[in-house]
Amino acid sequence: MANFQRKNILAMFRFYTAGESHGQGLVAWVSGLPAGIPVDVAFINRELKRRQGGYGRGGRMKIETDQVEILSGVRRSKTIGAPVAMLIVNKDWENWQEALPVEEQENTPQKYRSLNPPRPGHADLAGCLKYNLHEARYVLERASARESAARVAAGALAKLLLAQFGTEVLSHVLAVGDVHARNAASWEQIKEACAKDDILFRCVDAGAEQAMKAAVDEVLRTGDSLGGIFEVIAHQVPPGLGTHANWDERLDGLLAQAVMSLQAVKAVEIGTGIENAVSLGSKVHDQIDYDHREREFTRPENHAGGLEGGISNGEDIVVRGYLKPISTLRRPLQSVHMETKEAVKAAYERSDVCVVPAAGVGAEAMVALVLTRCFLEKFGGDSLEETRRNFEGYQAQLRAF
Repeated sequence: MANFQRKNILAMFRFYTAGESHGQGLVAWVSGLPAGIPVDVAFINRELKRRQGGYGRGGRMKIETDQVEILSGVRRSKTIGAPVAMLIVNKDWENWQEALPVEEQENTPQKYRSLNPPRPGHADLAGCLKYNLHEARYVLERASARESAARVAAGALAKLLLAQFGTEVLSHVLAVGDVHARNAASWEQIKEACAKDDILFRCVDAGAEQAMKAAVDEVLRTGDSLGGIFEVIAHQVPPGLGTHANWDERLDGLLAQAVMSLQAVKAVEIGTGIENAVSLGSKVHDQIDYDHREREFTRPENHAGGLEGGISNGEDIVVRGYLKPISTLRRPLQSVHMETKEAVKAAYERSDVCVVPAAGVGAEAMVALVLTRCFLEKFGGDSLEETRRNFEGYQAQLRAF
């Protein structure tokens, strides 16, 4: 276990986030990027805007207009090999300064916005038991999905690196509640949906999208919430990322953990893994062809989701996330007051009703971050030029195979 922990600490590429939902802001810290990667701040800000979009979002999105400020690691629009630190200011902090001061202040208990009793489905009670807190304000502040904005900023940097080598990562929505898209989505359709500034659900099936809207309207009326399914596609990923050699380096495991770590995601699927489990092997294993002109191996189908044996195989990587309904309900569920232990209704905090499209953008970031880690572990390089030389040498090896 010590060796496993040491390896992760010393990984070439890594990132962290900090900040609370209603604190001063969110911080993303990214280390291990080669020098010389072009950084487009407008692209990062557009990724943040994409995370805020979608039908069913709550009042917080009317307050925040997320913009990133790069504090270190980028000069003259290029990475310099140093850690990149980014800040996203919380505009709502103006309304919470007295409730969440850094230093103790007089009369704080009167101004403190206590959260008790705990809300079912949230981290409230589990976090309070872990940290010996008797109300859930501090647990909520860090457990909130607001934290995913920092991940999206970090993921945007990863996307900028991957784009230098032809890899793109995007997402679309397959289902909201029990409403499912009926049509398979091509990469071109997904790109077109993601290029739109204003979206309902980023679903390529227009008819299903309208039915999803009707489903959200119904839960808005009843005070409930809806989950759903999003799909992330990583397009033109080179074969050979990840490894079968060690359990903690398998790319499918890394992707599953990364997407599962997003708030409210309760299941992750690679390719058509769920369908595969109840199908015959002859129906789900992707047969192999060879394109003599392009000098590359191909597969007519992609049930494996671009991963075999924990290694990318050159097909699109396909990861689905299954998102539970948002836990905060305007019609609160049964709970227990943590001080009195009396049965009461759960506390209510301003919340969204449906966040499936936003969760997809967060998952894009996590997939891009994992792919970047594996990409740099394979190709290395302290500068973009060195990484490109290594990558092109590997491409020549694949063509000559």
